Amino acid sequence: MLADVVAMAKPPTADAGSFRFTHDSEPGESLLCGFSEFGLAGLTAVDYLVDHLDLEQTGYVAADDLPAITPFENGTPRHHTRLFSRPDLDVTVLVGELFVPVSAAEPFTSALADWLDASDITEVAVLSGVPIAHGPEDHRTFYVATEDYQNARLADTDIPPMGNGFLDGVKASLLERGIDSPFRAAVFSTPVHAQAPDAEAAVRLVETASDVYDLDVDTGPLEAFAAEVADHYEQLSEHLAETTEDERPDDRMFM
Repeated sequence: MLADVVAMAKPPTADAGSFRFTHDSEPGESLLCGFSEFGLAGLTAVDYLVDHLDLEQTGYVAADDLPAITPFENGTPRHHTRLFSRPDLDVTVLVGELFVPVSAAEPFTSALADWLDASDITEVAVLSGVPIAHGPEDHRTFYVATEDYQNARLADTDIPPMGNGFLDGVKASLLERGIDSPFRAAVFSTPVHAQAPDAEAAVRLVETASDVYDLDVDTGPLEAFAAEVADHYEQLSEHLAETTEDERPDDRMFM
């Protein structure tokens, strides 16, 4: 088993906390993440990938000194942030149901970076929905990625870059770490609507992940899958709505 990793970029506070990554086996070369955000498109997408690719839970993330949730299904609790993989697939998927506030982004990313250093993972990509004003012509996925990620993964795709803007929170921390290091990082973003989950946005993100990582995923059943988890995600969305404005990532992107 890989050793547990606990990392804090600064002393813990009531808002920051610390995180511990635990994994039972060597993860794949690439880590694909979906977090609890408004619209829940990225979270829905990675949840669907886990289900469709028949991945098994191989690790989890624990949060210390941070208000957490404990999801449960059919009376059985589970970790809020879990890692999934398969021996014959070189992609590990992180399903993050815990909302990570802006104040905890750096400790979370530091713990993730330490765990990555102890593994063979060379890149991280985040699937994300962004609640920005958009028209029907913008119903597509855009990328923000380090140059080495672009060269390694995007040269043969038609995924357009996001024009300009800025990110904060976990996504910003991951991208910043990748700028001047061999660690490749990307964020794939698509506009989302207020409903949770936004199944159409999740479909776009799944299609993007399938194209970039050659996963051959059928998105046909995703609408039905989203309906199955709608009640659970609706409760999660209500939990997010209670989050104070200054703790929410301020993803300001311009297409």
